[in-house]
Amino acid sequence: MAGRVTKKRPGKDFLKFLGTAGARFVMIKQLRASGGIWVSCKGTNVLIDPGPGSIVHCAKSRPKLDPMSLDGIILTHRHLDHANDINVMIEAMTEGGFKRRGVVFCPADAVSDDPVILRYAHNFAEKIETLEANKSYQVGEFKFETSMRHIHPAETYGLKFELGGRTVALLTDTRFFPELVDFYKSGILIICVVFYQPRPGIDHLNLLDAEEIIRKSGPRKAVLTHFGMTMLTAKPHLQAEALTRKLGIEVVAAYDGMTLDFS
Repeated sequence: MAGRVTKKRPGKDFLKFLGTAGARFVMIKQLRASGGIWVSCKGTNVLIDPGPGSIVHCAKSRPKLDPMSLDGIILTHRHLDHANDINVMIEAMTEGGFKRRGVVFCPADAVSDDPVILRYAHNFAEKIETLEANKSYQVGEFKFETSMRHIHPAETYGLKFELGGRTVALLTDTRFFPELVDFYKSGILIICVVFYQPRPGIDHLNLLDAEEIIRKSGPRKAVLTHFGMTMLTAKPHLQAEALTRKLGIEVVAAYDGMTLDFS
């Protein structure tokens, strides 16, 4: 039925981009949405990086995604393009705070002296678990491991998990450094590419960094996302097509609402 609210989807593994905006100006102008990534794994629902508009894009999704069906929320880091809607999504997951449930995973600085997770929301979830480098975590049927700490102004970790028997890695914001390649070897690599060309002194990846990581890590499929203004101007889908030809690896550019079905 059109517009039907989706709660649990047992046996259906999928990943949906509720936004592909990267950095400040694409997010501020909403040239791309910034709602994060919804993952469903064997009926367990997890939201990664609920940036501005996350709850709106859950409601606009077809079929709708019901935040009250969430079992967990993960922040890779505390910057607002990744974390702005964290409090409203915690409220939604816990039915306004009246049903204590779910786990929130976040770096320690997201709940420190200047928290992005407001103190009044701390007791809504069953647990707030602080992330550390190179550790494994689980909520329901969803298991994931964290990367080494990234080079970024906030405490930041990438993720690796399995969906439908395939390994998926999410390489979030960071400056390039060689150790990224080994951790992010996976079947499907999702990589945040903010800049088209190098921007020295700014801790974000550019398209040349992405090319090197994809070439050396050798995924079966790479998905570019989290685009800044220069990437949008360069037309991400054309850049992905060029990388596919150059590397002999399938590279696609994510778009708002794109779903990867692992079932």
